[in-house]
Amino acid sequence: MGGRILELRVHGVSNTPPAETLGLTGEPGGEPPQPRLVAGGPVTGFYRLPTAAPLDPIVVEAYSWGQLTSGARTARDVERALWTLLLPFTLANVALHARPGIPADPTTERLASRSGVTAWLIRLFCLSLTATPVLAMTGVGVDLIGWQCVDEVCLSRVPGPWEFLAGAWWQQGGRALAVGLTVPLAMIGVLGLVTWRTYQYEAVMPADPTTNPVGRRTPPPADADVPVGQPTPEPPPLPEPPPGTPTNPLQDPTFWCGEGQLRRTAVLHLCTGTVVAAAVPLGTVTVLDPPQGARAVVTWAAAAAFTAVLTVTLVAIGRPFLTQREGASPLGRWSIAVIILTGLGVAGTFAVLLLTDAATGSALAELRPPAGCDQDPTQPGCRTDRSLPGFDRVVAWLGTGQLLLLIAIGATARSGRRGGATPAAAALLIALGAAWCHGWLPAAPPSPVALWQFALPLLALAGIGLLLPRTRPTTVKQPLEPHTDLAWRGQAPAVIAGFGWLLCLAYSNGVLYWFTNRLNGGDTPGGRSLVFLPTPVTWAGLTFAATLLMLALVAIRAAVLFHQLRRREYAQLSARGGRLSAHDLRRARDVSTHQALHRLVGEHALRLTGWYAAAMAVLAVLGCAAVLARPLPLNGTDGPTVVIKAVANVGDALLGWLPVAVAAVGLLVYRKNTIRRSVGVVWDVGTFWPRAAHPLAPPSYAERAVPELLTRTAGLIALAEHDPRRVDGIILSGHSQGTVICTAVILQMPNRWRRRIWFFSYGCQLTRLYGRIFPAYFGPDRLPVLAEVLTRPGGGTRWTNFWRDTDPLGWSVTAGERDIAVTDPEALHPSDGEVADPPIRSHSGYPEAAEFQRERSRVAWLLRRAVPSPRRGLG
Repeated sequence: MGGRILELRVHGVSNTPPAETLGLTGEPGGEPPQPRLVAGGPVTGFYRLPTAAPLDPIVVEAYSWGQLTSGARTARDVERALWTLLLPFTLANVALHARPGIPADPTTERLASRSGVTAWLIRLFCLSLTATPVLAMTGVGVDLIGWQCVDEVCLSRVPGPWEFLAGAWWQQGGRALAVGLTVPLAMIGVLGLVTWRTYQYEAVMPADPTTNPVGRRTPPPADADVPVGQPTPEPPPLPEPPPGTPTNPLQDPTFWCGEGQLRRTAVLHLCTGTVVAAAVPLGTVTVLDPPQGARAVVTWAAAAAFTAVLTVTLVAIGRPFLTQREGASPLGRWSIAVIILTGLGVAGTFAVLLLTDAATGSALAELRPPAGCDQDPTQPGCRTDRSLPGFDRVVAWLGTGQLLLLIAIGATARSGRRGGATPAAAALLIALGAAWCHGWLPAAPPSPVALWQFALPLLALAGIGLLLPRTRPTTVKQPLEPHTDLAWRGQAPAVIAGFGWLLCLAYSNGVLYWFTNRLNGGDTPGGRSLVFLPTPVTWAGLTFAATLLMLALVAIRAAVLFHQLRRREYAQLSARGGRLSAHDLRRARDVSTHQALHRLVGEHALRLTGWYAAAMAVLAVLGCAAVLARPLPLNGTDGPTVVIKAVANVGDALLGWLPVAVAAVGLLVYRKNTIRRSVGVVWDVGTFWPRAAHPLAPPSYAERAVPELLTRTAGLIALAEHDPRRVDGIILSGHSQGTVICTAVILQMPNRWRRRIWFFSYGCQLTRLYGRIFPAYFGPDRLPVLAEVLTRPGGGTRWTNFWRDTDPLGWSVTAGERDIAVTDPEALHPSDGEVADPPIRSHSGYPEAAEFQRERSRVAWLLRRAVPSPRRGLG
């Protein structure tokens, strides 16, 4: 068996079938031969060619992991499609891993450091992001259904048996609010159920090949008698020496094993969402109709329980026992205490809402809409906005606080603690200004200006922190290659989390618009409405239309850039070969299109995204100032008002259908490869990272893929010499996203197994995408760590990268030993008797290239030479 080499291929996005990964092709009009499963199962498995023999010098094996995210056209695809609705949580979770300055050893990170403060702010933002859809569903259940719908006609328009709330007993006090509270609590329960179901999704495989699985015979001890003619079993390998100081966070042995951390953070998020939902009706009843006697005791006890939950949560998200990944650790006493306190607070809330005092309910009844407005909308109070008092302020301040958190995240990630000082000061001044405007400051004169006039300049002041100079590393780094600097001026965490925030707001506002329109009998919100939206939400349609307009402008700029790049590439191609035929000129246009896309994505895409993020930041500042001012004026008949109303109505309609559209696209992503290839990059980048910041995000496929690959590679190398499955070297061959997975596997691998590994990367995004957005893992000072662990004893690195100038997602990587440019296409016209044009392979088909085949033969020879031949026995 000596000299046997295994090429283990790991595909990228699109759930490439194993047959395509192995290069199997069938006869014209027939089905290609099916590969043979040699390890794993139907979800994740290792496949070989059906003709592979034990004596083949080079064996090709494909690892298929795509069904972890892409499915196989089964019923579970529907469940996975619903994961797209959790995309805001995914982006917030990715933001944690985009921090610059993460220490190589995560256990050494301190809360007072730049990365520690940024991590705490991101986790705090994730908590507020969980509260956003909870608050939206609270608005649906408590405000729209429980408070504003007071007759059967309105309640009959809601799916479900809600008409009983129109009864006299349920209209007393806050009893209808208690029923409406079940809507957000039901959503929290669904989120908890989905999170619990994904624990089994992230099954961690054993990574130590020396561990004896169940059912495998244990080798006899060294002094046992061995039958004549049988080979002597190899002694177990020597224990791995203690590892040195980690030089990359991906070397952390618990990086892909954080089930305990996930459970603890899920408890905090779900309990915080429950507190937010219950606090709205509890606070409304307490302020508008203060309870007396026993109800007062229960009220303040529930408020104390909720305060304790929030206090423990705010402290816990910055403590190492929560933020460090420690495998399958138990919940702990603090998590259990949070669960108990939350349950007691919810029970107290329902008791306060359902049990009324003798005279309670009169104050609440006067503030609610009158009954019978559907039949007679002209009676007093029907056309007046009588939404839940104070709810609009809660929504406005939550959005303003989230914006300040995003500014603080970006400023701290770029400039350290000095960058976070400006948004912190602005937040304090905004809070003082709000207290002054509402007359809450004792002995203070009346405020001469409105609240929004305070907020607008102070939010602009907070944004100054984003413009401070970037904190420079203390050590001198090597010169950077073109287009490998930090993305978005080092503010990638804020940009990524900000897009998640905007999408979450769009979802939440869309749900509120849909229910309001339904309860109004199909009337457009802002027309003859009888059920009113919260004041801040009235601006959402206009703001959403503005975001789409800006997105269109960025798309137009990208199209202009693409056209310019294509003309430039076409001019170079047409001048390269002298006089070209009409056929060659047509082919040159096709090739220049792919080359222009390669340059557009690699050189301009992140910059265009940064422009759009900057425009969104300005729009968010103006939007927060607007929601703190007053509702959107839509009652006028002048020209500008009519235009604004029309634009807002279009935005409202789009917002209402946005969650449905995203879920539909998610379903198509899992069922159609064409759409999968278009949006799969964003999805697979997001779900690659473990859920270390937001536990309600979709599960990470790498939690399963990386340990499985690690177990397979190390297990095959560790087999006994005479085992027919044993290999002497492995070429770990990763394509596109597979290169990222292979990088994580190599950095987790012990040194004794790395010596017989060679890394092939093609269609690789480690420099232009991952290196710029995730510098702590793949930046110019961290990517060379991969080259160091693959360094050969005699010099050189066991790493070869292949790239094409027609590949929009594959670029050059100079950190390895060899960086090979693959010619694509092989020629502009057919040759050697062929009648079809050589294909433009772009991002696919690297193993079929002649450069790949030559390099694989060379590497196989080097790996064989590194393994000594077995000594012959004496006769």
